[in-house]
Amino acid sequence: MSVFTPLERDELAEFVARYPLGRLRDFSGIAAGSENSNFFVSLEQAECVLTLVERGPVQDLPFFVELLECLHQADLPVPYAYLDSQGVALQQLKGKPALLQPRLLGKHVHTPNAQHCAEIGRFLARLHLATADGHLQRQSDRGFVWMTEQGPALLADLDDAGQTLLNAALGEIQTLLADLPSLPRAVLHADLFRDNALFDGNQLSGVIDFYNACSGWMLYDVAITVNDWCSDEHGVLDEPLARALLGAYAAERPFTAQENDHWPTVLRATCVRFWLSRLLAVREHQGRRGEVLVKDPREFQTKLAARQQVSLHLPIAL
Repeated sequence: MSVFTPLERDELAEFVARYPLGRLRDFSGIAAGSENSNFFVSLEQAECVLTLVERGPVQDLPFFVELLECLHQADLPVPYAYLDSQGVALQQLKGKPALLQPRLLGKHVHTPNAQHCAEIGRFLARLHLATADGHLQRQSDRGFVWMTEQGPALLADLDDAGQTLLNAALGEIQTLLADLPSLPRAVLHADLFRDNALFDGNQLSGVIDFYNACSGWMLYDVAITVNDWCSDEHGVLDEPLARALLGAYAAERPFTAQENDHWPTVLRATCVRFWLSRLLAVREHQGRRGEVLVKDPREFQTKLAARQQVSLHLPIAL
């Protein structure tokens, strides 16, 4: 189970007493997390999720709190932070930063249909529009520069085919860094995978886990999302699903011609980002694979190989 910091009932009961939500009824660890410790917490007046932040700079946490409140005010289904009786959102528990948030209803979708993808595309566009004014800023700690620094150090973990594929991709990212285009920017979710979305039937009921959120190209966020939601079991793009997601996005926030020009490169770059982060996770948790959820890096190696030729274009209004 992916709970890095276990909790005892009495210490959790003392913690939730800070909130005007009633006494602790029950709690359990959430096995699906791969970076933070998460718990379902049942209180007398609310069903909650408690997150103990295990990774990332503590100084960025006020950004996440403000971002989620901004999205909540924009009427997006996100887990904004509860305030304690003193009006404080960001807490400490077991020496870790802690946030108590409402538990969103719904289920993860493992095999999305076109309606699911359209709902995700619409949500992503609305997130970008809500943050496009630039009042919230956070630099990614796993951006293009990070990829070019980490990639060479991980080549030894790959076979010859993997090394060739990664070296070519890193060269393309270096070229992109040398001449960064001025693409539309906003705050990105940057991790909008199927296991971070909840659905009630075909309707999106919640998006969770914003701890990778950062400022960046809107197109980069779209590419991350398409690579997860619109790939078949061989890593190949499912074009009907991708068109549903991209069309719903474009109905809210039209793509630019420049974004279309850079679309194949950005699709490949986002494959590299998650391939490398998963390779690092395998190294970090070597020998603990039964205790910690470590996702298979080969998934994104396969997707990167499948993205060497991209025939799918963005929907551009003529």
